[in-house]
Order: sequence, then C-alpha cells, then structure tokens
Amino acid sequence: MEPIINHQWNISELDAINLQQELALKVIKEDQFAAIRYVAGVDVAYREKSDKLIAAVVILETSTLRIIESAVVEDTGHFPYVPGLFSFRELPPVIKAFKQLKTSPQLVVCDGQGIAHPRRFGLASHLGVLFDVPAIGCGKTRLLGEFTDPASNRGASSPLIDNGEVIGAALRTQDNVKPIFVSIGHRISLPSACEWILQLAPQYRLPETTRQADQLVRKLTAALLLND
Repeated sequence: MEPIINHQWNISELDAINLQQELALKVIKEDQFAAIRYVAGVDVAYREKSDKLIAAVVILETSTLRIIESAVVEDTGHFPYVPGLFSFRELPPVIKAFKQLKTSPQLVVCDGQGIAHPRRFGLASHLGVLFDVPAIGCGKTRLLGEFTDPASNRGASSPLIDNGEVIGAALRTQDNVKPIFVSIGHRISLPSACEWILQLAPQYRLPETTRQADQLVRKLTAALLLND
C-alpha cells in the first residue's frame, strides 16, 4: 500500500503545524467505505535512550480476527519529539511497514488520536488522508477534551467534547473496564468507528488490531535489547 499524498517530513515545527492545518481540511468525517474484509492495526514504540522507533502494522481478517500478514520496521526518528506533532516522527516508519505488505486493508486502526487533537489532525487522520483509507483513532488515554464517565456495560459511550465540538467518544469495550477514546481518522463517522472498535474488541479492553501490533513491537524491542 502506497500513500497517494507525499510531503516532506524533515521540516520545521512551524511548517509541520501549517501542514497539519492544511491537510486537516481533507479529513472526511462520514462513512465512505464498502465491505471491509481486512483491517490494519498500527502501533509505534520508542527505544529507550535512543532516537530509534519501531513501527508495526498487522493485517487482520475482520470475520475471524486472524492475522493475515504483518510487518515491523526499526527506523531513526528525524523529527523532534513535539507534543501534537507525533505523526511527523512516527509515520515515516509506518509508511515503510505498509510498503512491505501485500494485503491492502479497507480500514486502519491506529493506537492514537484522529480528530481528537488540538488541530483536529492526529496520527490516524494524518495516515488516513495520506493513504486515502478509512481510519480510526483509538487511544488508551485522551489527549484533550472533556467527557462524563459512560455506563459500566460494554458498548456504553459518552461524547468527548472540546470547545463545544464533539471530537470523539469515551467507549466502554468491556463491562467494568476503563473506557478507551475513539475518534474519526478519515472516511468514517464516529458511530461507525465505535461499532468497529467494539467488533474488534470481543474479549479485551483494547481492539485486537492494537493488541497484536503492540505484541509485534514488544517482540522486536526485546530481541534488539538482547543484541545491544
């Protein structure tokens, strides 16, 4: 899978903010997808005490949640660690990982934010727009916004609101567990995004996309530590 929009990554912080604001205008906040057979999970981790990043992409079959294909890439981070601009640091290795895959997903779930972001353009939106693929932001924690605690049962949700705008949802994926934070990435509505996250999280708090990608990252990180 190749991005349809390409831009420079080694740019200044101000240029990155301006680019976010420009690309945020391209985010589509309604359903624009047909049948979804394959879904990708994306996760990025940082190696301690180094400028190395590890990006994992895992492709799951939606009907069985079985892993079809995966790719893991270690790369050097070139953009500084700036809150609100993480996608400029993390997406280059993610793009490299996608290029290694033969299977093109019809949906991507990112361990991070979509429009639940100060400039409404988190990693999931950035990836979705670059590839023009439906994408969901699914964060373990919220970046910004206020919400009321949803009911304790699986499927309960409450809106995540910033300056009067609904930017996502606090979603309870299992009974009596902490909610996760779902937001539109690209080409999907918030209700559909929440439905997909519930479908992808039949047993655990986090969707299988995130769990499997995280496990790949952890395995490579452990292997690299042994070789250091």
